[in-house]
Amino acid sequence: MNIDTQKEGSTARLLLNGRFDFNSHVVFNQSTDSLLKDAGVDELELDFDQVKYIDSSAMGMLLLLKERAKGASKSITLLNCKGSVAQVFELSNFRRLFTIK
Repeated sequence: MNIDTQKEGSTARLLLNGRFDFNSHVVFNQSTDSLLKDAGVDELELDFDQVKYIDSSAMGMLLLLKERAKGASKSITLLNCKGSVAQVFELSNFRRLFTIK
């Protein structure tokens, strides 16, 4: 998976591209760690527009990110979830845990 980051004001948008699975953990953690430490960032938006596949380990990474973001007083929003990704989030009740737009 590739991740491009765009910052606008206090919002950082991570544009995810490719399969979001266990093999993505290093790049995902590197991308999110720096943003969680950035005092100028209040919200992380994860854009799933180019993600066609997500597995349970990636969902675990999102849950860990949510916990870490809460500890850093930052919010997480999941954007452009569609197809099988949207179905996985719906079946796992992620709408109760995350803001999904």
